[in-house]
Amino acid sequence: ALLPALLLLLLPLAALAAAAVLFGLPSYNIPPGVNQPAKLRLVLTLLLGTAALGRILEKTGLCSQITFGRYVRQGRKLGLDPKLFIQDLQFNEVPVRVYQPKATSDGPRRGILFFHGGGWVFGSLDTYEKVCRYLSRESDSVVVSVQYRLAPEHKYPAAYEDCLNASQHFLQHLQHYGVDPARVAVCGDSAGGNLAAAVSQTLAGRSDLPRLRAQILIYPGLQALDFNLPSYQQNRGVPLLFRERAAFFALLYLNGDALHMQEVLEGSHIPPDMRLKYRKWVSPDNIPEQFKVRGVKPLRPTDFIAEVYETVKRFCEPNLCPLLAEDSVVHQLPESFILTCEYDVLRDDGLLYKKRLEDNGVRVTWYHLEDGFHGIISLYDYCGFSFPSGKRGLDRVVNFLKSL
Repeated sequence: ALLPALLLLLLPLAALAAAAVLFGLPSYNIPPGVNQPAKLRLVLTLLLGTAALGRILEKTGLCSQITFGRYVRQGRKLGLDPKLFIQDLQFNEVPVRVYQPKATSDGPRRGILFFHGGGWVFGSLDTYEKVCRYLSRESDSVVVSVQYRLAPEHKYPAAYEDCLNASQHFLQHLQHYGVDPARVAVCGDSAGGNLAAAVSQTLAGRSDLPRLRAQILIYPGLQALDFNLPSYQQNRGVPLLFRERAAFFALLYLNGDALHMQEVLEGSHIPPDMRLKYRKWVSPDNIPEQFKVRGVKPLRPTDFIAEVYETVKRFCEPNLCPLLAEDSVVHQLPESFILTCEYDVLRDDGLLYKKRLEDNGVRVTWYHLEDGFHGIISLYDYCGFSFPSGKRGLDRVVNFLKSL
């Protein structure tokens, strides 16, 4: 409640933050091929300014940088939606927001469990309100948006467990919400895509619950073994997710801190025998050549550091890195939709998972935004800016849902 007042008192600090942003902007790479590069630069300026001011507030002891970032990202509250019933509930003690179309339906509707992005650190029900309303209205579906616990306060597996518990509750009470048990999908973007993939894998072997009809993974982060895949090399400085931030968020989710980030970026955290084991799934060799034309630099393996591995060895758990699940699990997965963006460090995670699913006989609908960047879906209508490519991607998700 004090944050708005603090902002007024800290205008001089805001000016310092703005200056820091202006001096730092040239170091970021916004390729001319991205959708709306000028608008993206404005969004980046806003986010960098928020981060700079957050660092100043943290150093003065007024509030943490993460707390300030969450406050700014909340966005404004939306009014009533004439086409939707919206209510905040709890599923197995996990906060959720349920969106139900008001129009009458000939029969049970499809259901969507939605897990928001934000690096497991940011994001909320309010942050993704527009996206969830759009999905519910346009696909005529019941959408359940899940507010899982955030890192670093709540480390892995807290977010995964919240999403799983909320999903199980929904699947046990579908009739109450007028949802067809044969048409339930999990959906998420970025970290939410990670959680959707993990939940889908866990539920795949369950015979006591309705089987998921589909999983929808929007530029998901699915592994933390290799931060030097082609997409990480090509897009390391492209907003809205930089290479270092991807490792930072993964470590914050895992351990609640970002110690050993440099070693993780270099690949010193994985034993040679384990790296060899997972090479069949996590390797530049599995990336189609068309995605390497912007250049890929062969990297010399770094020395393994056992002490670092001890702190991050849970990176090899499929509930944290779904790309590492065994074939016996992957082949049971439901029909899948994967969206990737060309200018995104996580592009190759999606491409590698697409190959794994197809190799195991899972039907995959893949949509690639040639001019897309990480986070573009949630920016399809952001603070008066419109990103047509984000809207196009969101509409592809809607079309896929309608086909179920």
